[in-house]
Amino acid sequence: MSDTPFGFGLPPEEPENGDDGKKGGGQGGGQGPANPFGFGGLPGGGDNPFAAMFGGSMNPGDLGAAFQQLGQMLSYEGGPVNWDMAKDIARQTVAHGTADGSKDASVTDGERAAVEEAVRLADLWLDGVTSLPSGSGTAVAWSRAEWVEATLPVWKDLVDPVAERVGAAMGGVLPEEMQAMAGPLLGMMRSMGGAMFGTQIGQALGVLANEVVGSTDIGLPLGPAGKAALLPVNIETFGSGLEVPKEEVRLYLALREAAHQRLFAHVPWLRSHLFGAVEGYARGIKVDTSKLEDVVGQLDPTHPEQLQEALQQGMFQPEDTPEQKAALARLETALALVEGWVDAVVHAAAAPHLPSADRLRETLRRRRASGGPAEQTFATLIGLELRPRRLRDASRLWASLTDARGLEGRDGLWEHPDMLPTAADLDDPDGFVHREHLDFSELDKMLGEAAKGRGAETSKPEDGKGESGDEKGESDK
Repeated sequence: MSDTPFGFGLPPEEPENGDDGKKGGGQGGGQGPANPFGFGGLPGGGDNPFAAMFGGSMNPGDLGAAFQQLGQMLSYEGGPVNWDMAKDIARQTVAHGTADGSKDASVTDGERAAVEEAVRLADLWLDGVTSLPSGSGTAVAWSRAEWVEATLPVWKDLVDPVAERVGAAMGGVLPEEMQAMAGPLLGMMRSMGGAMFGTQIGQALGVLANEVVGSTDIGLPLGPAGKAALLPVNIETFGSGLEVPKEEVRLYLALREAAHQRLFAHVPWLRSHLFGAVEGYARGIKVDTSKLEDVVGQLDPTHPEQLQEALQQGMFQPEDTPEQKAALARLETALALVEGWVDAVVHAAAAPHLPSADRLRETLRRRRASGGPAEQTFATLIGLELRPRRLRDASRLWASLTDARGLEGRDGLWEHPDMLPTAADLDDPDGFVHREHLDFSELDKMLGEAAKGRGAETSKPEDGKGESGDEKGESDK
């Protein structure tokens, strides 16, 4: 469990160059002071829009922007997260650039052509190492800002259930008689809560957009179905310092993106399985209402940062129940199996063609398994570390399955979730590899034939029994 769940964590450290920090603004670049309402990075460097009024560098344009943001926050009447604010802040964070000076830029025709060619070649190589056909209807090159726009709908699905729980808890800590009297105040609290979530989520997504290289970096399909997406500007940053030709880096990352696309396109239950595991875990999150009551009772409206400080003290924790543990185990195992399969098939496809395949594989393994930007962002958004902790174990198991059963036998396990290895199987891969497994396709065929036969029997009038007769027979048993 993250120490800073649900987007109430501390922002990145201030830049060493104070002037740069003032120019970029904490909100836009994720550099501002901890403030739950997103005013940390307003022009003028104030901690809130009113303090900004008295800054010597304040001009009418800055003042107008401050009041515009304040009005947006208080007038929000949507769901638990102000997603318009989240998108705006994510875009601002992207526009600010990274600490090393890397800036977002529109994709050029040359970069777009290079990505399309890399995905085309990657699919060609993958055809020889997996029985799953291509899942990439199109290949696209995205800027960081385009990544934010394209993935926002999926982030909504992931974050809204958790934010809803927290928002309901915040509104329910007051006694009923006080709630009736404080209707306008509760509406303002909901608006501020939506803005609080929107601000933190926007900052987190903006930071992540500066580092991801495709649409499947966190093991979930964040982009539109059938679109293999790569971010040329981030691929350039990723490859710097590796001493690997950029064409090889691009091809290796295209292999990973294309492999993910195959899996999510041709395993129809996988997306709902993963998202269901995330939601199942989120349902087990409880709010310490007694602590929240104390906070609300002592909250000074002129110091909203008090709420931020209280939220950072561990108000939201997972319930220690068998259901919660099972949900977490199910999610971690599913992520490990997805990433392990991708790792295994990409290595098989890349090794004969790319001299730097082993180095790139190890770099991606460490980045994925040791907790990179994806894990930190997910921990910030929903209080969950989205880390495939057993990536190497899963990769070895899939490689052993390839040797023992071939491509068809290995990939056939994705036909049904009950056919996949479990966490215990990762402890004993040899036992799983050589175990006999039920063929669910044959079972479905048998059940279908049985249903047809029974339907034919019940339609015969000479049998003396129709549907009602069957029901009577069943009830007599």
